[in-house]
Amino acid sequence: MRLYEYEGKILAQSLGIPTPRGQMVVSWDEAKKAANDFAYPLVVKAQVLSGGRGKRGGIKFCEVENDLEACIQQMLSAKIDQLDINSLLIEEKVDIEKEYYVGITSDENEKKNVIIVSESGGIDVEDAAASGKVKKNYIGMAYDLPGYKAKEMSKDMGLSGKALMGFGNIISRLYRLYKQHDATIAEINPLALTTDGSFIVVDMRVDIDDDALFRQKTRLLSMGIQIREERGREPTPLEMKAKEIDEIDHRGVAGRFVEFDGDIGLIIGGGGASLCIFDAIRKYGGKPANYCEIGGNPTVTKVKGLAKLLLSKPGIKGIGVITNVLSNTRVDLIARGVILAFMESGIDIRNYPIIFRSAGSYEKDGYKILEKYGIKYLDRTHSMDEAAEYVVNMVKEMGG
Repeated sequence: MRLYEYEGKILAQSLGIPTPRGQMVVSWDEAKKAANDFAYPLVVKAQVLSGGRGKRGGIKFCEVENDLEACIQQMLSAKIDQLDINSLLIEEKVDIEKEYYVGITSDENEKKNVIIVSESGGIDVEDAAASGKVKKNYIGMAYDLPGYKAKEMSKDMGLSGKALMGFGNIISRLYRLYKQHDATIAEINPLALTTDGSFIVVDMRVDIDDDALFRQKTRLLSMGIQIREERGREPTPLEMKAKEIDEIDHRGVAGRFVEFDGDIGLIIGGGGASLCIFDAIRKYGGKPANYCEIGGNPTVTKVKGLAKLLLSKPGIKGIGVITNVLSNTRVDLIARGVILAFMESGIDIRNYPIIFRSAGSYEKDGYKILEKYGIKYLDRTHSMDEAAEYVVNMVKEMGG
């Protein structure tokens, strides 16, 4: 879940990371009242989950109150990337001497967290990365950031004295924020060195791991941050139920579910292959009832719950269990889960339009189970595209 800028700054403030004085508002009346507590010039920022706001009119500076009123009214009636601007962050303008960049994420290749720092903050960070003007520092995921490491990073930026200590403190606290809140990204861009030699966050981004929201929920709500689905609409009852199924066990994924108005239920997996399978169903004239990825070796219980959910959806005429060749997900567990779902739903799987095309770990065991229950399956010698065509034709022939 990506946080709005003002929400990220709430987290920063809770850990003592300096941010400008400001307030989130949703109307001119609120803005006028808030501005009485601040000193002009002010900056007004559109709170949308989109980058590059400054280039698209999403950040404006106001010298006096008349400027502020016109700015507020105009921005609240505008859009950025087709997203309505429903709230604004008003802050005192920062007197910037130099901009820096600090970002933390995980590096899948190194299997470590990586802290990225650069002397080129703001809109120049992309150019800095392309030219190699960034410093990367790797930290084991299980470890905290040692103070000396933060100090070394400050020295790498050519800082000394008060600035060195301030930069190091912000890196340390941002890393703590990253770990405490199960973030996938924690980024300050830019981090401003002010004319008085102190550092302050001008803009920041925090993304929290969706799979960790269940344990972050109470903490975030206590800080006024709402948990939300980033779908552009409210989740359907089926989508909410799928999420509950996925949360019953930490093992594997079986619930990233988006509902559509089709009649072919899909249990699919394999990264980008999932999108290819979805498109192939449509190519052959089928109508997907959902998009749903599985992977990471979900339990039989989770697969069963997901399959039962699909079978309960009105209008479903067939099921496609189609994945890429998976090394991290047992084929036999998927097979067991799907079969149990049919049994508990009181549906005869032998006479139901279903195709099973999954390969990888324990595939031979999985195929034996499928054969025992008379389920049509395709092995790895058949493509996912073939499987998509097969299930579409089965639904046409058997499902009506």
